[in-house]
Amino acid sequence: MAPQVIDHKGGVWSIAVPIPDNPLGHTLVHLLETDRGPVLIDTGWDDPDSWDALTAGVTACGFSPADLHGVLLTHHHPDHHGLSARVRETSGAWIAMHDADAAVVRRTREAEPGQWLDYVIAKLAAAGAPDDHLEPLRAARAAGRGRKPPGRRAALPDRGIEPGALLDLPGRRLRAVWTPGHTPGHVCLHLEEAHPGRQGGGAPAHTGSGRLFSGDHLLPGITPHIGLYEEPAEAALDLADRGDPLGDYLASLERVARLAPAEVLPAHQHAFPDAVGRVRELLAHHEERLAGLRTLLAEPLTPWELARSMRWNRPWEQIPHGSRTIAVSEAEVHLRHLVKRGLVAGVGADPWRFQAV
Repeated sequence: MAPQVIDHKGGVWSIAVPIPDNPLGHTLVHLLETDRGPVLIDTGWDDPDSWDALTAGVTACGFSPADLHGVLLTHHHPDHHGLSARVRETSGAWIAMHDADAAVVRRTREAEPGQWLDYVIAKLAAAGAPDDHLEPLRAARAAGRGRKPPGRRAALPDRGIEPGALLDLPGRRLRAVWTPGHTPGHVCLHLEEAHPGRQGGGAPAHTGSGRLFSGDHLLPGITPHIGLYEEPAEAALDLADRGDPLGDYLASLERVARLAPAEVLPAHQHAFPDAVGRVRELLAHHEERLAGLRTLLAEPLTPWELARSMRWNRPWEQIPHGSRTIAVSEAEVHLRHLVKRGLVAGVGADPWRFQAV
């Protein structure tokens, strides 16, 4: 099967790298030509078919995988970071990531077996999760299943991505834009070059300031999940004293809107114009969601009860066990932001309860 490759002109290509058994379908890995050789923005999922798609795509762009000079990672998630070790083994390419996400990667590798499950069980219990949700996790902990099975692991980065820096890519002007929220070290990459414009048919060139490789921060039809990546010790802190990843994400959206890129090249779905319009849609979505949660919190609720009451893409009873854990995390993200804004307050512990003020 021919690789799914798009020439975005001006030495910019996208390669669709499949994600096994995932409704997203694929990650759009971008290849950027530089005077020192091609650089990848993200790498795709660590899977043999994904590797075949990536290498075939690089070849279709006119290069050998051994030619790859470097990898810029928008964030540490496995559909972006997973193939970085194979890229390094094949080409000797350097791997760059923001320090906050690199710290998550290192912490995950250094954790003792079972440490993560202990943390998740304690967090869910404090959030009011019932025993029937906790029991499978306790059973997994007792059976020693506290760490994913060994296998090829994504590479540890060997250089950082400094926010605001013009990256060392001869022949290109690519600037790092720190956009935390989806992960603490998520970055977008702003190509500060004139957009070459659409080709053929007399279509006009794009207007705006360059192009933006947006990773998962800004997608044309998906609202990104906001992640919690705190140290286990932070679980003992009052919610008001913890980080505010949703607040970070909303501020990051405003930062991207101020750039007003002519075109966004995201890691999923498809390229699109009007970054500013998409930012406004996402800001309005989150304000609407926060207002709805304040209405639900007219009476005291635990994070678990709040998650059960929130609107998802299917009824709560149809949401799988692991996805319910993620839903409770999403509820906590919104609670933290509402607490920071003084719109919600804690009214009890063991388990936590919160109410609108």
